[in-house]
Amino acid sequence: MDGLAPEAKKIVVQKDQPNLSDLMNVMERVLVVLQDSTIASKAGKDDRSHFWGVYRRVAEEHDSGFLERYTSDMESILLFSGLFSAVSAAFIVAMESNLSSDPSDTTNALLTQLVQLGLGNLTAAGSAPEAPASTWSPAMSDIRIQMIAYASLSMSLLAAFGAVLGKQWLGYYKSNRYGRGSQDERGKRRQEKYDGIITWYFD
Repeated sequence: MDGLAPEAKKIVVQKDQPNLSDLMNVMERVLVVLQDSTIASKAGKDDRSHFWGVYRRVAEEHDSGFLERYTSDMESILLFSGLFSAVSAAFIVAMESNLSSDPSDTTNALLTQLVQLGLGNLTAAGSAPEAPASTWSPAMSDIRIQMIAYASLSMSLLAAFGAVLGKQWLGYYKSNRYGRGSQDERGKRRQEKYDGIITWYFD
């Protein structure tokens, strides 16, 4: 190189340096390679869409276990409260007779009066005894037992009503927890509904 003339050195230097067209061709090739690769698509996602994508995946895993667990719990509560209500109702019906007077007592009193009339004892027949139903009152133990039975029946029906509402809430949450809209809007809507469930001590 030292023995070359200055003009020859200039020509060699110009050939070693790439021109603008060569640079443009190289950049176009790089862009084509990046468009065809998956690295560019993954790197192109912003943090917001990546966050809501991860949120939805975690929420789906949580909701599947949550809905399955509480749906089975509501069904068990409905079954138990239904059986308990049936037993309580049968017990109340069986105890109902203890809260009213025996009709046979009134019948016996009337028969006694008719017998006195038939024997000609008008004085005894005229002084009719008081009707047993007017002086009869139930025992306090029977009243307390009936109160407990009615209270248990009311509580079981209330539990069944709550279980039905719970199943309806779970069904609505399962089908409408995301709604429509963009990915972040659906995620926010699901979080709002889940916060409402937490507020009502559902989870």
